[in-house]
Amino acid sequence: MAIDRLLCIGALAVLMSGIAATAQEDDPSKLAAALDQRALVQRGKVVYELYCAGCHGIDGAGNGPAARWLDPKPRDFQRAAFKFRTTPSGALPTDEDIHRTITRGVFRSSMPAWFLMPETDKVAVIQYLKTFSGRWKDPYEYDNPIHIPEPPEFVGTSESIARGKELYGLMKCANCHGESGRGDGPSSADLKDDEGRRIVPFDFTSGVLKGGPGLKDIYRTFSTGLDGTPMPSYFDSLPIDDDRWHLVSYIISLRG
Repeated sequence: MAIDRLLCIGALAVLMSGIAATAQEDDPSKLAAALDQRALVQRGKVVYELYCAGCHGIDGAGNGPAARWLDPKPRDFQRAAFKFRTTPSGALPTDEDIHRTITRGVFRSSMPAWFLMPETDKVAVIQYLKTFSGRWKDPYEYDNPIHIPEPPEFVGTSESIARGKELYGLMKCANCHGESGRGDGPSSADLKDDEGRRIVPFDFTSGVLKGGPGLKDIYRTFSTGLDGTPMPSYFDSLPIDDDRWHLVSYIISLRG
């Protein structure tokens, strides 16, 4: 049985590598569609148990043997609440969103960057992650991604920073993140995530945000919010794109 399993996995790896050579590496959805779904999930299970279960747990509940020592805690895939997405607040992420997190990791956390993992393994493990929650089977759980444009030329200018500071006050960001952005606002001591664990507002003066280092990463966070946390989406409250970019300008100015 063990030899048969190894032969099966080997044949599957050869098949996937051949298809991957002709697929676009930056489009995991197209690659997933080109592969046999059942074989893909089986391969994803192998990849997940080898690389992911130590933190996220065999059953995907974020309760792996290493989880007790980690802060922030590993993602609970059974709840299917994802922070880093391009989709609206409350919606499931796209395959590309999960692919980005796997490839880049999560800054300032224990989630490493798996940029050397073969593309087919990334695509396979994404499909396997979807087996942990029934949300992925519900077509009403999906939503179109929010467009994340290229940063305008005015980002970082003194005028944009001034407008961003004004918006920072209007949106009451200081209640959590503090007047100077150090994560020490009056509400900061009472904040909790959806599982009742205390969560600390980000200190914008300390450098790279967990969602990524780029301007578009910060803009994405303002547009989508961080599901499972008190951080809301500003897509409706700041419907004008320029205002979200002005807020980005002010946030990067706090880094010094």
